[in-house]
Amino acid sequence: MLKIQNAARSFIFDPEMRAVTSLTLDGREYIHAPVPVFELALLNKAGDRVRLTAADAATVTETPDGAVFSDFPLDINVTFRVTGTFPLSFTLSVDNRTDRLIEWADCPRMVLPALRQNGGEGTLLFPYNEGMLIDDIDLKEHSASPYMDPVYPSFARYCVFPNMMCSQFDCWLGDGMGIYLGMHDPVRGIKQIDVRPYEGGILTVEKTFCGGDYGKGYSRAFPVVVDFFRGGWEAGAEIYRGWFEHNLPAGVTKTADAPADRLPAWYKDSPLVVTYCVRGIHDMDIMEPNALFPYDSVLPYIDEIAERTGCRIMTLLMHWEGTAPWAPPYVWPPYGGVEMFNGFRDALHKRGHLLGVYCSGFGYTRQSNLLPFNLIDEFEREGLVDAMTAGEDGKVTLCRTCTGQRSGYDICVANAKAKRVLDRAYAPLFAAGIDYAQILDQNHGGGQYLCYAKNHDHAPCPGDWMTTEMQALLSGWNRAAGTMLLGCESAASEAYIGNLRFSDNRFELNWAFGEPIPLYAYLYHEYLRNFQGNQCGCEFDSHVDTLRLRMAYSFTAGDALTLVLMPSGDLMCYWGTRDFESHPDKDKALCMIANLEKLMKSGADAFLIDGRMIPAAPYDCTAQDYPALWTGRLIRVPDVLSTAWEKDGRCVQVFVNHTDRPVEVVCGGETFTVPALDGMVRER
Repeated sequence: MLKIQNAARSFIFDPEMRAVTSLTLDGREYIHAPVPVFELALLNKAGDRVRLTAADAATVTETPDGAVFSDFPLDINVTFRVTGTFPLSFTLSVDNRTDRLIEWADCPRMVLPALRQNGGEGTLLFPYNEGMLIDDIDLKEHSASPYMDPVYPSFARYCVFPNMMCSQFDCWLGDGMGIYLGMHDPVRGIKQIDVRPYEGGILTVEKTFCGGDYGKGYSRAFPVVVDFFRGGWEAGAEIYRGWFEHNLPAGVTKTADAPADRLPAWYKDSPLVVTYCVRGIHDMDIMEPNALFPYDSVLPYIDEIAERTGCRIMTLLMHWEGTAPWAPPYVWPPYGGVEMFNGFRDALHKRGHLLGVYCSGFGYTRQSNLLPFNLIDEFEREGLVDAMTAGEDGKVTLCRTCTGQRSGYDICVANAKAKRVLDRAYAPLFAAGIDYAQILDQNHGGGQYLCYAKNHDHAPCPGDWMTTEMQALLSGWNRAAGTMLLGCESAASEAYIGNLRFSDNRFELNWAFGEPIPLYAYLYHEYLRNFQGNQCGCEFDSHVDTLRLRMAYSFTAGDALTLVLMPSGDLMCYWGTRDFESHPDKDKALCMIANLEKLMKSGADAFLIDGRMIPAAPYDCTAQDYPALWTGRLIRVPDVLSTAWEKDGRCVQVFVNHTDRPVEVVCGGETFTVPALDGMVRER
């Protein structure tokens, strides 16, 4: 039995039980139930999967720092090790004498106590989609993102890093303490980081996709680090931020230190993003031109918004593609022709504004479901089936992404033929003289999809190669794009923050099964910033005006704000709504934006552009309940949102009141009033 003790902390691994049986702090036990400490998946060439756990080993030989497991139903040995005396480092290696490949390894598996709404007291810090707190595992299990084993064909909502998971750690939080689980992998290969209900507690999942070949062994090249800490979610994030800052992805620099040729001047202007479609009114509509086409039709609205807010505007077009909306990879030429599009670009630039476009990721469109456009002839003529992701059995299957808009496949970016297709598709866009492309819509965080093809330039299962291939591809795209910035849906996962510097933050999705928190900004804001996004999938009921609430969240997270325009010039609640009668109050929204722009120019920009987020001082104010659209639950949100920042030795706390009345705030023993639709910066 392996026992490790350090001051108030202790750990026990019991080889006979094949499980971590004890993890204590101050004498309190945090292992809810024993569970086999590891699980593996092995594939044969036909794609048949066998899953084995530590419990399947007939023989366990104890070692000074763990155990060797042998005599499995398949001919493998597994060596499990724990080193250190808090923090603990877990490693795993597999001696594989079969003709199978090792697909993934999940270790250490532990069952922690239940969450607060499930009879316990815990809360989970979860780096899903920019960061959230979860206190109800059942709510997660009944959401669109329950526990799911990632399988081919890929699904956008998997809890996979680098993808919907922005970082490589999670934390169980208790009363003033936490348990940190960090996968300290400098290569940043593909992983599943998740939790699931188990015997009244929650089972942790720290799964690494191994990326090896048939008959090859596996040794995880990085540790999973486990430790206790004191404090709230920021204290757990601080552990990971310390590791991150000593292991930066290649080419990543702080915004303040970025060379002039890496970032355009507008990056620090905090432009107001104004997004809208030029065809139809929603993402599945009949694709006929609306009142915002021709492109110049929007200019009176842009002029009005700029005048009333004092902001530089980035217009961000949807349904602008001359092919078909959301039908990748081809977007060019623009709908209406290059001449019209360029004239609009020039008119915006003359006003000092910016032009951006939405694109649609690494899909390959077999048939648009919105227009007659299809790529069937090209697909067959060029033999592009060989460029698509394939499953465990080697077969290429239709993708599961945006199936309402299109039918097609997922491109494998590690395939030479696929790279030629993508280069051909995006070369005209990179030469278009525009300012921004959200080029990877649907590829959340910039991640690619699972591929098991045996005839591609990669191992026949997912692994580190996915991250290194994507980093190389995005670096090439950035060189081709010049001063045009690129981004993705959701903020760029950690592996890609050097190449996707301005992305469509999707924090609003997290209200579906938890509480959004600015974890992403806490970890990475000094290195990049994002924008509020088109808010697709917002959990709030559109009959209640929550736009200003969401703007306050984005502003205090250091992100640029976004408005979604209707063809009438009114504001849309959020993209994806089907409620076109309920409009946010435009006058109040523009008033709030104008006030926050003045706040930025009066000194807040020194912190919110490239400052370092720090723990905010606790504060009290009134709060309101907002109805959720899908679950019907009430979501309580303070009337004033707040974050804290440090820059050049100064520390401040930012407060934003998203209501139309003054709100009294108590913070640090002081009482003060934040004006309606406004914010303030207070020294700390």
